[in-house]
Amino acid sequence: MLGVVLFILTLCSFTALSNGTELTFRLPDNEKQCFYQELQEGVTFHVNYQVIAGGNYDVDCFVTDPENNAVYDERKKQYDSLTHTTAMKGVYKVCFSNEFSTFSHKTVYLDFRSGEEELLPPGMARPTALTQIESTCLSIHEMLKVVADSQTRYRLREAQDRTRAEDLNERVSYWSIGETLIICVVSIGQVLMLKSFFKEKATTTKT
Repeated sequence: MLGVVLFILTLCSFTALSNGTELTFRLPDNEKQCFYQELQEGVTFHVNYQVIAGGNYDVDCFVTDPENNAVYDERKKQYDSLTHTTAMKGVYKVCFSNEFSTFSHKTVYLDFRSGEEELLPPGMARPTALTQIESTCLSIHEMLKVVADSQTRYRLREAQDRTRAEDLNERVSYWSIGETLIICVVSIGQVLMLKSFFKEKATTTKT
């Protein structure tokens, strides 16, 4: 049993060494933020992004190679993904722009991964057949990756729904306050109007 646990921990540490970055950042209005990654030639990288909050939930995204040639260029997208194999060595740039927005801040989720993950850790890459424990642990490892990806999607969906609900609640609150003020103003106006009618009647009676 202890050997199985140690083997699973080895798989987890091996996965942690893969070149990947997940982050959520705030993108103010009229601003652009870029992320840089140096890659070798022939390396495949994956970019996934989604706007979680702000405005119409859209953002401009573009990716350029070391010679500043456009690899990906999309405007006002809520979410998208990109898979690309590098043709040259150098620094690749991933940029997000909110310059088209004048007052809406955006919250963007980015998942950047480069390189192909090896199916087996270095110690298991041998020509002999895998034992039953090793095969079972590899199956568990693959299932855990699927579960982690599903949890990420659910967290993003939950964060987006929560933000929309908070925005809706804020709008309803402001609308309720506005209706209350209008009702108070109309009520005061009606009272003043009725008082003016009685004053005119009293002045006419005295004369």
